[in-house]
Amino acid sequence: MTIALITGGSRGLGRNAALHLARDGVDVIFTFRSNLTEAQSLVAEVEALGRRAVGLPLDVGDTLGFAPFMTRVQETLTAWGEDRFDYLVNNAGTGVHASFADTTEAQFDELVNVHFKGPFFLTQALLPLIRDGGRILNVSSGLARFALPGYAAYASMKGAMEVLTRYQAKELGARGIAVNILAPGAIETDFGGGAVRDNAGLNAFVAANTALGRVGLPDDIGGVVAAILSPGSRWINAQRIEASGGMFL
Repeated sequence: MTIALITGGSRGLGRNAALHLARDGVDVIFTFRSNLTEAQSLVAEVEALGRRAVGLPLDVGDTLGFAPFMTRVQETLTAWGEDRFDYLVNNAGTGVHASFADTTEAQFDELVNVHFKGPFFLTQALLPLIRDGGRILNVSSGLARFALPGYAAYASMKGAMEVLTRYQAKELGARGIAVNILAPGAIETDFGGGAVRDNAGLNAFVAANTALGRVGLPDDIGGVVAAILSPGSRWINAQRIEASGGMFL
């Protein structure tokens, strides 16, 4: 049985990815920060698709919570008659919009912890539970390629994850584990306060600068996640894959 573990899976892109994977026959363990109702709703949706799902609370920015989280993952796998999972999707994230000149140390530290330190050490901790021949998919942003004012710190963390992805692919190749990183463009979710979705001016600006002429939707990204993790994509490794509809070409 194929199992995926998705951080930040209860909402937005993570939720959509979980549903796409479930439709492809994948069972899902996902993390959520605090909203139990959202987590329970996703479990019900995945189960309605005929797959198993468990939501586990986790603050990816707090490494002290990783040990108890590991225990709960192992308990879940045991309950499912498994001892390993196949796919790790490091999706959890938070947005901070601040100019380089105005970014505070507290904002910077939050972004480091959630977007770089957390995925670095959580992946390290989970390595014994990832099946040989499995996959790791990290998440970057189009902002690591093009620059928009207000995202210097956020985009820098994503750039760090892109470098880490190549090193993970190199060092984990002996186990047959492929590691890639997905860079979404601007997507209509509640990320960053839902600005791309709810600010008509920003939405129009993005659409005007995207080759396909519109802003991305969660379903545009969930399908890409499932495609990258599908058996037919097993030879893709150490790649940055941008799914932005062609932003700022």
